[in-house]
Amino acid sequence: MTAERGPTFKNDRGVAEIRIGVKEFRCAGESPPQDHPHVYLDMGASDTILCPYCATAFRYDPSLGPDEADPPDCVLTHARPS
Repeated sequence: MTAERGPTFKNDRGVAEIRIGVKEFRCAGESPPQDHPHVYLDMGASDTILCPYCATAFRYDPSLGPDEADPPDCVLTHARPS
């Protein structure tokens, strides 16, 4: 994983679901300064998880790389340290 707990994703456009290439990651909600606390999420054996802060649904997609998302603009490239 990148950074100790994986990449960070955001949902500025409010899409219903974001497909990602990892099962352990952080959700920021939106880009700073409108972000919520950067919460660590772990899908475990499941392929989906819902962020408890912003209700964004994340779905694991093994065809994506660890720092990729669909839509692609959902990767937060300059995450603040937590």
